[in-house]
Amino acid sequence: MPGISRRAVVSGGGAILVAGLAACVNTPAPQPQMALPWEPPEPDLAPEPSPERPPESYAIYGPVPGERFPVPAAPLSRINPAFLRRRVAFPTQEAPGTVIVDPRQRYLYLVEEGGRATRYGVGVGREGFAWSGTATINDKQEWPDWYPPKEMIQRQPEIRKELTQLPGGLGVPGGPRNPLGARAMYLWQNGKDTLYRIHGTVEPWTIGTNVSSGCIRMINQDAIDLYDRVPLGTKVVVLA
Repeated sequence: MPGISRRAVVSGGGAILVAGLAACVNTPAPQPQMALPWEPPEPDLAPEPSPERPPESYAIYGPVPGERFPVPAAPLSRINPAFLRRRVAFPTQEAPGTVIVDPRQRYLYLVEEGGRATRYGVGVGREGFAWSGTATINDKQEWPDWYPPKEMIQRQPEIRKELTQLPGGLGVPGGPRNPLGARAMYLWQNGKDTLYRIHGTVEPWTIGTNVSSGCIRMINQDAIDLYDRVPLGTKVVVLA
């Protein structure tokens, strides 16, 4: 598997590698209201069970007790049911415990024994911020602080008003308004931080889309579940 690559800028037929672009979030331009590709339930009614939305999903996406900050129920009526967590058949040569991310399909798989995996829907890098390769989870944090790189602040100066001085520099402290959500898993390669993360989100309705600056975002309930199941040193494979 080749090392991580960042398809940042294409010019003259070649890709120009720009370091430090990963920042995990973006501020997209307002989009026109579009019809949803599925039929959302009424706000006060539970959706009908289906193969894409199994009944157990109601409980696993409810409020999470015992957290330092509130984790409310995921807004299932705003999330495509195809991207809810479920166990699936997933034959692979990778060892159980490996995390495999398929950006094209916008799924993350935690490989299990017997050709099975837990599959999570994810949000991935938008055009110009995609990447692929093999990395290792070298650090894990609950309610992490977020430090946008200088390049992101230059691209999106409007985020500066959200930043405060933290021990690690200008950033947003961990909490319910932090773009990294309830959990973050930090991806390293060859002893260096890639600046890419697997993390929760304050925008769960973006799961299943190409929206981030390269990081892999998850519904907070899914990020917590994965965080509890992967130790430091876990291998992460991001498919091209």
